Amino acid sequence: MIRDDFRIMVVNLTSGKGEIVSFAGRDRFVGGSGLAAALFEEHGDPRKKWDDPEQPLIFTIGPLTGYFPLMSKTVCAFKSPMHDQFAESHAGGRSALALRFADLDGLVIVGRASRPVCLSVGERHLEIKDVGFLSGRDVTSTGKQLRRMFPGAGHRSIFRIGPAGENGCSFACINVDTYRHFGRLGSGAVMGSKNLKGIAIQGDGSFPLPETKGYPKLYKEIHRRVTATDMMSKYHNLGTAANLAALDGRRSLPWRNLQATSDPAIERISGNRFADDALLRNAACAGCPVGCIHVGFVREKFRDENRYLYRQVAYDYEPIFSTGSMLGITNPFDVLTLMDLVEKEGLDVMSAGVALAWATEAFEKGVVSVDETVVPLRFGEPDGYKKAIHYLGSGTGEFYGLLSKGAAAAAAHYGGQDFACVLGQEMAGYATGEVFFVSQALGFRHSHLDTAGYSYDQTHDKLDLTDAVDYLVDDEKSRVFLTSMVSCLFAREVYKEELLSEALTALGYRYLAERKSELPGAIQALRWKVRCATGFDPQAVKIPKRFGEVVTWKGPVDQAFMERLRQAYGQRIVALAAGR
Repeated sequence: MIRDDFRIMVVNLTSGKGEIVSFAGRDRFVGGSGLAAALFEEHGDPRKKWDDPEQPLIFTIGPLTGYFPLMSKTVCAFKSPMHDQFAESHAGGRSALALRFADLDGLVIVGRASRPVCLSVGERHLEIKDVGFLSGRDVTSTGKQLRRMFPGAGHRSIFRIGPAGENGCSFACINVDTYRHFGRLGSGAVMGSKNLKGIAIQGDGSFPLPETKGYPKLYKEIHRRVTATDMMSKYHNLGTAANLAALDGRRSLPWRNLQATSDPAIERISGNRFADDALLRNAACAGCPVGCIHVGFVREKFRDENRYLYRQVAYDYEPIFSTGSMLGITNPFDVLTLMDLVEKEGLDVMSAGVALAWATEAFEKGVVSVDETVVPLRFGEPDGYKKAIHYLGSGTGEFYGLLSKGAAAAAAHYGGQDFACVLGQEMAGYATGEVFFVSQALGFRHSHLDTAGYSYDQTHDKLDLTDAVDYLVDDEKSRVFLTSMVSCLFAREVYKEELLSEALTALGYRYLAERKSELPGAIQALRWKVRCATGFDPQAVKIPKRFGEVVTWKGPVDQAFMERLRQAYGQRIVALAAGR
């Protein structure tokens, strides 16, 4: 039932060979985030650049994957093209369950193929196929072709990249099973640098379930909590799109490159409006009974014919913020159209939208002209963005080539750094205040999900430096344990410490359950150690001027407090990395 060592497949694309290796340390690394950091220490080189062929691309799952509801995520680890430092991204779909059925705790890919290839792995096979004919193809058409080449259902997961990944865009993503993504920090560019157009994980094996009486009883109880209580219902109903109106009402939703934090036009792109006008169906990741994936539709008329093509587009809060309010777009179908175009190019939707928002303000202020942008970029006008998204994915010309390296890189060249909304990477959609801005700027993944800093801002009307720093460190620690299991973070209110202990014990991992108090901190420290070894210096992080100009429900951002918090949180991160 349990495995004390990890079963890892290591594939070298240069030689075209792979092997199964045993990797020790279940009692220290657990799985997921912890295992990914340990594997990078084993296979990565902190001194070599992100696109060096020998740098690894790592995928890991955890001890609870496949055994309990919402243990449905896979961790992807790599050296990021955004900042050339160790990074993580998480995705669901069928990825985690496919790895479990392939009897793999992790997949490590090194080397570089001589031609574009697709890697197919399973419990009993490894195959590398030449897919040169897919070069330059978008994510949608690539997915269709790979599904034909690698047939299967249920336990098969297909990863692929689009033109953005092939062109080395610093925020190219990896599409997973159409509606999920390893989205942030450029994992798609890492695949592209390896000439790896796709990965097919064939869950062609099986795994036994515990035969004890306690396991089915615990499974049923967890299933009841996530389906029959209010803990998860919001994710199924309107989904995270419900946050748009709520955050706008609290003056915390970025509009037009964060020049405003609320707008009466919110009613046109609220979660209710999307549900009423554009929602087609709900979907779910494998092993999840909640169904938080909201799939809308866009309609396109065939040229000179009275026929229409309908395309399905998944949406939630972050894509609506980044291609909607951040660009001043307030028609749901225009927003979905931009999402669809971003999807095809293989771009991270948050970074793409925020980068284009910076470009729009730069255009309006005369920092750049149509000579650079090719098309006029104006807030609220989707037509220019439709073309710009393609230019961004293809890295057309000097301007889009630089913008594909991130808004900060483009602003450093052209100017407009004060209004580049970058917090380590392009910001997430929470203009809630000082704690969130610092938490994303310095957080491990530069993600809104590293901690609930956005929630802290909304529930604390007094600024307390010590309390805020303690909150960020402690909240990250609890999340790291979840992402080592690997749980969907939407289930964090369900999988509290005691329930995780019960689940581990039910599977036979009693020794992990008994160390539940010390393991999260140890894994948190390991991740920071690896990150800092690759060059991360939290004290060198700067927060652009625009964030100090924000006005929320509490009033203007306190810039002095934000700077003190940045310094104090940075000191704690350095201490964690040093094992103190």
